[in-house]
Amino acid sequence: MKMIYVLLGLVFAANVAHAEFKMGFVDTQKAIQDSKAGKKAKTEMEKEGEKKKKELDKKKDDIEKMKADIEKKRSVLSEEAYNKRAQEFQEEMYKFQQTVQKSQNELQKKENELLAPIADKMKAIIEKLAKAKGMSMVIQTNPVQQNVIFGADDVNLTKDVISEMDK
Repeated sequence: MKMIYVLLGLVFAANVAHAEFKMGFVDTQKAIQDSKAGKKAKTEMEKEGEKKKKELDKKKDDIEKMKADIEKKRSVLSEEAYNKRAQEFQEEMYKFQQTVQKSQNELQKKENELLAPIADKMKAIIEKLAKAKGMSMVIQTNPVQQNVIFGADDVNLTKDVISEMDK
């Protein structure tokens, strides 16, 4: 009886050892950049970024004019008047820095809002493709984080993901 269990165990272990483990990879950054949805999000972010930049450039110009005016009139201003204007300038600089930080936060939030649905859709597509191709695992790669040194074309899902996202 023990011998039967041992033989069954060996047969089972041999079957597990022969089970195929297929792994794929996706360049998620490329998939987002090259997909229609990713290109649309990028265009929208560029528009929003330009709008914010124009607003900030105007405020920066105003502050620079204020500084130049203070420096120009320094010799004719009393020390008290100069100190008051210098204090006003510092306050405007602080407000400007706060505005810059707020704009950056708003742009980051907007980018997250635009990319979240794209990432969710991409994840579902990757899962579908991996199952269809019998893959046990799919890893993410991108130009910054090169997790894959070599990968055959049949396990690179990037092009397939892009074409599925564009449907």
